[in-house]
Amino acid sequence: MLNPTITIPAADMLQLFNSILLKHGLTPEKAMQCAEVFTNNSIDGVYTHGVNRFPRFIEYIQKGYINIHAEPSLKHQWGGVQQWDGNLGPGILNAIHATNNVMQLAQQHGIGCVALANTNHWMRGGTYGWQAAKAGFVFIGWTNTTGLMPTWGALDNKLGNNPLVMALPNEQEAIVLDMAMSQYSFGALELAAMKQEQLPVYGGFDTNGQLTTDPAAIRASRRPLPIGYWKGAGLSLLLDILAAVLSGGLSVHEITQQQSEMAVSQVFIAIDIKKLVNHSAISQVVKNIIADYHGAAPENNKTITYPGERVLQTRQRNLANGIPVIKEVWEQVNRL
Repeated sequence: MLNPTITIPAADMLQLFNSILLKHGLTPEKAMQCAEVFTNNSIDGVYTHGVNRFPRFIEYIQKGYINIHAEPSLKHQWGGVQQWDGNLGPGILNAIHATNNVMQLAQQHGIGCVALANTNHWMRGGTYGWQAAKAGFVFIGWTNTTGLMPTWGALDNKLGNNPLVMALPNEQEAIVLDMAMSQYSFGALELAAMKQEQLPVYGGFDTNGQLTTDPAAIRASRRPLPIGYWKGAGLSLLLDILAAVLSGGLSVHEITQQQSEMAVSQVFIAIDIKKLVNHSAISQVVKNIIADYHGAAPENNKTITYPGERVLQTRQRNLANGIPVIKEVWEQVNRL
């Protein structure tokens, strides 16, 4: 039987998240920041790192994996590059802090880089791409993860799915690419399995080593498919190496040895495009590229969208009609 879905007004979701976080010891400011990110992720349709992920966030606080009292500390700076220790604080708050800092560095130097070690899951990486792009910056960021994906041709998990975010301003909004190195994130596989839906394209292997669209079979085998096969595997490896080297933090194989996914390494890069000599023409250049892109001949009446465009449509719909939530998940949140 399919899990029934209910709709929750965004204001009600925000209020409940905030009250639960206050109950678990976060300060009013930190509780509201985290509640806003979880709610906004859900509004934008990224339920896997919004409402669906919220119970695990609370679980990690209870288990001590997340130190709600921690503040990030600066380890080293040279020029426009900073290295920070997240001190196992909430990944959302550390990532917001890193994004604010890297934008300040970009304003000073044209380009900035903040590398963050010893932090926790940042939830939706696109959050920080939207944050920077809406403020007028080009943004590139990524995180490593626990080992949950095999390299191409292997059976065991030596790679993280290491999400990568790229963003830039686009008129009053932004173009935001937010992608894991696996064809589907484990959150997306979990959601599809809960809905008893098949994936649109192959997402990994089953326990017999056959490519499959069955999310439950992929979760059972723990063999998700790297994007672009060996290319995605190679990109995942390089993102992990760079995150560990630039931050001085842990790599995927070290994170995997822990009791849970924690103490991950992240990189945040921002470019202040207002300092570019062609700044006045950038908006029109982007507009022309998108117009040509939208002019592509669609297959089977499909809609051609650029990265982040469907998010804008989902945001508008969920704000107007309420956020669709699996009833079982909402009941779980209410028990917190």
